[in-house]
Amino acid sequence: MAKVLIIGAGGVGQVVAHKCAQLPAVFSDITLASRTESKCKLIAQQILEKQGRHISTAGVDADNVPELVALIRRIQPALVINVALPYQDLHIMDACLETGVHYLDTANYEPLDTARFEYKWQWAYQERFRKAGLMALLGSGFDPGATNVFTAYLKKHYFDEIHELDIIDVNGGNHGYPFATNFNPEINIREVTAECRHWEHGQFITTAPMSLKQSFTCTDGVGTYNLYRLYHEELESLVRHFPTLKKAQFWMSFGDSYLKHLEVLGNVGMTRIDPVEFQGQQIVPIQFLKALLPDPASLGPRTRGKTWIGCHIRGVKDGKERRAVVYNICDHQACYREVLSQAISYTTGVPAMIGAKMMLEGKWQAPGVWNMEQMDPDPFMADMNKHGLPWSVIVEPGFTLV
Repeated sequence: MAKVLIIGAGGVGQVVAHKCAQLPAVFSDITLASRTESKCKLIAQQILEKQGRHISTAGVDADNVPELVALIRRIQPALVINVALPYQDLHIMDACLETGVHYLDTANYEPLDTARFEYKWQWAYQERFRKAGLMALLGSGFDPGATNVFTAYLKKHYFDEIHELDIIDVNGGNHGYPFATNFNPEINIREVTAECRHWEHGQFITTAPMSLKQSFTCTDGVGTYNLYRLYHEELESLVRHFPTLKKAQFWMSFGDSYLKHLEVLGNVGMTRIDPVEFQGQQIVPIQFLKALLPDPASLGPRTRGKTWIGCHIRGVKDGKERRAVVYNICDHQACYREVLSQAISYTTGVPAMIGAKMMLEGKWQAPGVWNMEQMDPDPFMADMNKHGLPWSVIVEPGFTLV
């Protein structure tokens, strides 16, 4: 049993708080903190009504390290679960080092002024966490997160070497709005408009964002969707930790309406991340756009359909070429019934809870800074089946399932 501090009260923070509250034997005391404490109190009331369990709340500015340190020292958690904005990762890591507390996040650090999805800033903390005897687990969401674990699981059980990796993220849900994002609009738009990078011939190759398109039919009747290639940060760590990879790509589905709106918004400058002067004030257009769009946390009641997220791997087993896929399907309305959230937040929040559980139970515990694929995938995969994200494996005929 352990105390945890969850920082961030958006859609993912809501899911993490609900899922941690479901396991009092692991998460004995929970504090949910955000710059806007009223959001935390609303989530705490949801948990009280659905589970009959009390959690604590607090207000904190995650950009203010002394304020974070004071809160951590007051609460004395064993672990900080960071589901705030990626810009705040390093501040929270600094506060954890100062207070001697383990750390977990769901997305890599990003500088505020440029869309750069790299782990170098957090990997640079390796020695500081190791010498402090503390663990920092990076990217414990779905992608990154579960997709990293999926890759490690297939490598461990089905391949001697993995040569090609395609991570596929399909959201077959419909929220009814002409344009809305299923997670933080600022982060979502920065991600899909950034230059694409994929791994091939021992290097990252840069192409225009979403310039490569393919049609993909999901299993289990989820549907056929257009996929677009873009860059996702888990590729950086996966090609580092699986050096036999010859090619690695990330694909995400987008509907025509989303793409048309995004194109127009980009053309008129609304997706810019640099400040512009407006009526004597400096504003960042994408931050203003975020204020105009529907709050992702509000999409749960109206989103119908399913997500399909998985990893296709090609490689070698016993000297023969093999292909395998591991995937999860998640239903938006089933997620809403359980935790009052749509599936995009759910599929990120549940792995955050499971990663925290792995650390607190000692199944994943080592000083230093770690990516998900560096840990033993088996206990994490077992908990995905237990806690709302069941997965399936398909392999080519002739290769026996483990």
